[in-house]
Amino acid sequence: MPDDLQIIKAALDGSGDVIYSWDLVGDTIAWVGNTSDMFGISSSDAVATGDAYHERINPDDLKIRLKGLSKHFTSRNAFDCEYRVRNEKGGFCWVHERATAEFSEAGQPVRLNGILRVVTGRKQHEILLEQRANYDELTGLYNKSRLREAVDHALAYADRYDVAGGFLSVGIDKMSMMNEAYGRETADAVIVGVAQRLEECMRSTDVLGRIGGDTFGIVLGNADELGIAAAAEKILNVFRQNAIQTPVGPIHITVSIGGAGFPGLIQTAHDLMASAEGAMRDAKRLGRNCFAYFEMSDDQRQRQREYMVVGEQLVRALQEERVVFAYQPVVDSETGEVAYYETLIRMIDESGEIVAAGAFVPIAERLGLMRQLDRRTLEMVIADLTSNPDITLALNISSLTASDRSWLRALVSAVKGKPDIAKRLIIEITETAALHDFEDSARFVAAVRDLGCQVALDDFGSGYTSFRHLKSLTVDVVKIDGSFVMDVSDNPDNLLFIRTLLNLADGFGMKTVAECVQSSEDAALLKKEGVGFLQGYYYGRPQLGRPNGPAPEPRAHNENRATDTKVPVKEPAADTVAVGG
Repeated sequence: MPDDLQIIKAALDGSGDVIYSWDLVGDTIAWVGNTSDMFGISSSDAVATGDAYHERINPDDLKIRLKGLSKHFTSRNAFDCEYRVRNEKGGFCWVHERATAEFSEAGQPVRLNGILRVVTGRKQHEILLEQRANYDELTGLYNKSRLREAVDHALAYADRYDVAGGFLSVGIDKMSMMNEAYGRETADAVIVGVAQRLEECMRSTDVLGRIGGDTFGIVLGNADELGIAAAAEKILNVFRQNAIQTPVGPIHITVSIGGAGFPGLIQTAHDLMASAEGAMRDAKRLGRNCFAYFEMSDDQRQRQREYMVVGEQLVRALQEERVVFAYQPVVDSETGEVAYYETLIRMIDESGEIVAAGAFVPIAERLGLMRQLDRRTLEMVIADLTSNPDITLALNISSLTASDRSWLRALVSAVKGKPDIAKRLIIEITETAALHDFEDSARFVAAVRDLGCQVALDDFGSGYTSFRHLKSLTVDVVKIDGSFVMDVSDNPDNLLFIRTLLNLADGFGMKTVAECVQSSEDAALLKKEGVGFLQGYYYGRPQLGRPNGPAPEPRAHNENRATDTKVPVKEPAADTVAVGG
């Protein structure tokens, strides 16, 4: 039988790992394993001391390792670190280090024993994924998602420091004709050339990205309306004066530009980018090769002011915990028993009235309050699942939140190491939102499922998801849009469409839910067709309070507070909007 040392050496040879023992007092390191392959050295004598090893660590990473070691020596928690190590040829490889210190009777670290593993391939893959998540593959510029984050930062900065800024939407004129005439390769060359020209026109503080297709976006910091117009005119002149080099020779192109400014009544990145894009379309209608500035009409300004009043009411409701859940049951079609509950958000206004989601969620989206609202509803649903271990809950989130990394980090923090909670949480995203930013949505779905949660595709059928899309999203549940379900027993066309959707979902082994079931006839037909779960007023309306429990008493508002102007809202007949629950 081989001894332990032989087994260890054999395992190290097979894995490529290296073990070390570092005498911290004498500063000597003993290595076991193939250091020549790992470090590209002929002898481990080249890294026989801590100082010699540290000289090989990338300077940007060395401080991370030293900080981690210091924390390990103080807390005695596990040391786990990844960093780059230089080889003899000057190149770097990524290593993953895990180690544990030995301490003297006085509590001082005297030895560090650890293991190194080369993880260069994985790190390169992670870097590639990060690149694809943030940058446009053709031009190397920020992609739409990353550009939107830059707009968010610019809006926050403008609000904090009371400075003006703007956003330009730049569209290449007659790009489709160019593509048809010269082909894809030349069209790509034009797009790359336009990106390079735009970069030359920008200041160091501006941010450039490719929104998609033939459209680019530019975030302008510290620019009023005149400054925005001046930046646009500079861009127009650059393209008017010089042709772009392509595989078929130089091509003269023009661009149309739309601009919008902030701060002001525009409150969100979505609205700012949409306003600039609308102005760009106006520029194209004006004959192309020109600039148009977005201006709100009087009706738009009045509507925006009304939205801001509702937004203020929502902010106060969040602060005073007057945002609550109504719970609607989702039943098993075979047994009729409740399988889980969907959480539908409600706001209790200052007079104690219940306000439905449809009255304030669309406004919250326009005013940039959805991330705050969705963060609060995540806290609420986790609290419900923690206090009631017998229920499963579904939580709706907005399209913006599906691409919000801070929300995903909050979800990770809430369910990591808690599989019992994770498996009872279903995150719902709408089909239209998933198709709008498909790659971001696919990454989000994968990350949520990796945590042990389920993902449901809401309003299935409204966006006409293709076979390829559904395969890539790999959701657990698809919820058939209620517009196809209502009165399905009297509508052969809707029944045919539902059968098509069921075949698509069944092909991937996904569970199906029919929304808006309102009659026994519809319920029986949907069960017969093979729908797994049913939801609607026939089985129960959304109810405040815990499932099967009493509704909470609305919190009394402060009688001494001055009365605010209030926009009248009505409770809709059905939950047409159910974001954040």
